[in-house]
Amino acid sequence: MTQTPDQPLDLPRTVGELRATGHRFRTVKEELRENLLARLRSGEPRFPGIVGYEDTVLPELERAILAGHDVVLLGERGQGKTRVIRGLVGLLDEWTPVIAGSELNEHPFAPITPASRRLTAEAGDALPVDWLHRSLRYGEKLATPDTSVGDLIGDVDPIRVAQGRTLGDPETIHFGLVPRTNRGIFAVNELPDLAERIQVSLLNVLEERDIQVRGYQLRLPLDLLLVASANPEDYTNRGRIITPLKDRFGAEIRTHYPLDLELEIDLVRQEAQLVAQVPDHVLEVLARFTRAVRESPSVDARSGVSARFAIAAAETVAASALRRAGLLDEELPVARIGDTVSVTSTLRGKVEFDSGEEGREIEILAHLLRTATADTFRGRLAGLDLSGFTDLVAEGQVIETGELSGADDILRQVGTVPGLAKVLERLGLGDAPGRGEAAAGIEFALEGLHLTRRLSKDLTEDGRTVYGG
Repeated sequence: MTQTPDQPLDLPRTVGELRATGHRFRTVKEELRENLLARLRSGEPRFPGIVGYEDTVLPELERAILAGHDVVLLGERGQGKTRVIRGLVGLLDEWTPVIAGSELNEHPFAPITPASRRLTAEAGDALPVDWLHRSLRYGEKLATPDTSVGDLIGDVDPIRVAQGRTLGDPETIHFGLVPRTNRGIFAVNELPDLAERIQVSLLNVLEERDIQVRGYQLRLPLDLLLVASANPEDYTNRGRIITPLKDRFGAEIRTHYPLDLELEIDLVRQEAQLVAQVPDHVLEVLARFTRAVRESPSVDARSGVSARFAIAAAETVAASALRRAGLLDEELPVARIGDTVSVTSTLRGKVEFDSGEEGREIEILAHLLRTATADTFRGRLAGLDLSGFTDLVAEGQVIETGELSGADDILRQVGTVPGLAKVLERLGLGDAPGRGEAAAGIEFALEGLHLTRRLSKDLTEDGRTVYGG
């Protein structure tokens, strides 16, 4: 979690000093609107780190913010809904004034609880002011069946009752997550999973502006932006969101997976934590593989295939290269196309298959991976003269690769190959590739030739791959 920065020393510390600066009170939605407009005019990035939504989701979200609407994002798993929601925090003011000690982050010009109103009247211009960083103005709750009204709205605090307060006293209430996010953004993830009676209590806060705790009614004009996420299957078919709450959202925005291959690759590059070098052509294979799995008729389209699938695949491939480097004492680990084979078993749990495909999961994934590799081979090396590679094995010579074959071993077997420089150039491995990069290019060319039926391939019992022979 990002550490909250220290408050600047030159900020006003009393309500009198704050008023003297000309500060004006704005609601959260007014604040978001004005800050978004400022970024639109300046050209400053509005949602840094969000890939693939520039022309689709983000314009709709910006229109919703400008209109002052609460928002529900509909989309399958792994489409970045939570990332988008959390990105809204960046549109808040970096620092905002609050009444010092206020439980609900009340603005010094607009107190809402009886205690803060009393304190404001007594202290006048000497009312102490504290400052809240925008990172602390965000509340989030994953909707689960065990979520209670007390979690979201609040409950009677037995300790305060024991201290002598009556149940009718507002100060006996322990406020829940929603009131504590007053003057901020509150997000409910997977809203349809929230029990209907809990949804009713949420509606009461956001629409009627009052809450009821143990029969005690309290007028509480909360100031916040409500954002929710939901799977469209749940939202439209299961009917778990009550109609009045649906009506509360001013904007319903559909998210999606990356629309094209380049965006898929960009997302993996941005998000994956790679422990070894993964060449571009290997990332492209993994991106194509992810898209093929997503589009496969053997996969349950309703559950989707998360963007985390491609990210985890890239991280697994990098880890395979690092393991090889550790076993063979190589200094610069570089992933090769053979390292992608491991993802079919380690990532099958991320995919929901149709019931009729039980027992064939790894077979299906392996086929889709081969297809993605072949498509990348054609896309990257189409039109090149690769006879130098096929001539190597024309007279019975074999080339052994595999997870535990070192780069030096592969280069020694291949020697000087006509056309290799052109292959490495097409693969984006540079004019002076390292030995690991050259080995990665060679193995990809050999695998592509095999998949396009121009080279034979066998797997040995000890896990080595043999091309030719």
